[in-house]
Amino acid sequence: MRPVDPRLLRHARAARGYLIFTVGLGLTVTLLVLAQAGLLAHALATAARGTGAAALWPALAVLLAVVAARAMAAGGGETVALRAAATVKAELRRKLTAHTLRLGPAWLGGQQTGEIATLATKGLDALDPYFARYLPQLVLAVAVPVAVVARVAAADWISAVVIAVTLPLIPVFAVLVGLHTKARTQRQWRLLATLGGHFLDVVEGLPTLKLFGRAKAQVQVIGEVSEAHRKATMGTLRVAFTSALVLELAAALATALVAVEVGLRLLAGHLGYQTALLVLLLTPEAYLPLRALGAQFHASMEGATAAARACDILDTAPPGQATAGSRLGSGAPVPADLRSSDIMLNEVCVAYPGRDGLALDGVSLAIAPGERITVTGPSGAGKSTLLALLLRFAEPAAGTIEVGGVPLAHLDLAAWRAQIAWVPQHPYLFAGTVAENIALGQPGASRAAIDHAAALAGAAEVIEMLPAGLDTELGERAGRLSAGQRQRVALARAFLRDAPLLLLDEPTAHLDAITAAEILATVETLMADRTVVLVSHGPGWEGQASQTITLHHGQLAALVAT
Repeated sequence: MRPVDPRLLRHARAARGYLIFTVGLGLTVTLLVLAQAGLLAHALATAARGTGAAALWPALAVLLAVVAARAMAAGGGETVALRAAATVKAELRRKLTAHTLRLGPAWLGGQQTGEIATLATKGLDALDPYFARYLPQLVLAVAVPVAVVARVAAADWISAVVIAVTLPLIPVFAVLVGLHTKARTQRQWRLLATLGGHFLDVVEGLPTLKLFGRAKAQVQVIGEVSEAHRKATMGTLRVAFTSALVLELAAALATALVAVEVGLRLLAGHLGYQTALLVLLLTPEAYLPLRALGAQFHASMEGATAAARACDILDTAPPGQATAGSRLGSGAPVPADLRSSDIMLNEVCVAYPGRDGLALDGVSLAIAPGERITVTGPSGAGKSTLLALLLRFAEPAAGTIEVGGVPLAHLDLAAWRAQIAWVPQHPYLFAGTVAENIALGQPGASRAAIDHAAALAGAAEVIEMLPAGLDTELGERAGRLSAGQRQRVALARAFLRDAPLLLLDEPTAHLDAITAAEILATVETLMADRTVVLVSHGPGWEGQASQTITLHHGQLAALVAT
């Protein structure tokens, strides 16, 4: 692991100013260490000469002030460091959330959502030891030994040589142990992420597990993963304690070596008493920052590992980013209007990482403004992938998509999606009011417009039955609504958005035949001059579609124009 991950400094600007402050604080503490040792040696030598208490008071007063200043610098530095760590964590969480949204559902579908949630919470919380103790100690581990060796060399070059020769032993041992610790910490983090992801899956699928009698088996699995995480944690701590013993032993032997040679020369009269005291007082200070750095390294490894994972995600390029050559001379994104522009798919292929075969294989299709298109085919035929392409949740592995003759990848992503309304097969309703969920894509919509959209989607009667109507809090995942009721709310959301392109993924799957027919008739009326793409296992518009597309194993099996 690098002493300081440059990616962390790039993604968390609050850390830059803090590091500058840390360097200044470390230099101040270094000077105070030298001053404290010099004053204490002078005081002890003065007392040994028996010159009286009056001669000691000035040195003791200054020494007391230096000790207090050193304590204040250390305590104040940690306080500021903790505040800086809180700022960095907030910045990383904000960036991680925003970037995950930019990466989109296609990327998130290949990840463990439990790991991402664990990373954004407990993982980044572990950055406190990294910023509050490890980084300050890193500065001290560089500045203090160099300053101590220089100061000792000015007083006694032989002792300085002994210290300089033995000092590298501690970092060598620390690196050897640290490499082993890094692997163990990464395994510990992977197990924690696995535990979080599996626990989330179990909680979400608890009804199914209970129905099939597999709940107790999952309890056993969680217990096994928890036990593996416990063993990994204890193993990491065991290595940390062992490394502390090794570093302490190396420092003690090196200090003893200096003490022996200083003592022998002092007895022989080749070294002054005050000089000997200065060397003996400064020698432990040379090794102390390195020993402390080893201990803080282990304490900060979990946070550093989590931060590295967060930086990996932040460095992942979002799909559909506009390329350098996709801009006009003015620097503005290329515009597109779906009310007047054709959408052309030319031999488009889509592949998902980790899956064999292509989700779409050489699909060519033309969608004109105002068309009604029905997409049919068996499960896994590529129907939802086609919608993901239009939503730019997925990108073609081969082939091109053009809108009004302009490559889709050249269009501004936010402006493109602003022209699309989408009703997925399993719509997600958030833990807000019914009105807030309907107005999700149109935050400034009036209450009358929300009521009208709900009525068009057949959700008015459902809303009237709720305790507070449109102001009813739905709770997590809208558990108080049935699947059909959630579908109606999602349709109302799409109707309110009033976009030129409407994408419907099995919009009537959870509705009865009469309601489904009413919804399709409403769509036909509302979208009279707009484009609609309807994915359905059934007949769709039953002959009213402009095109009926049949997909099979990712290929265009049939295309019927009416």
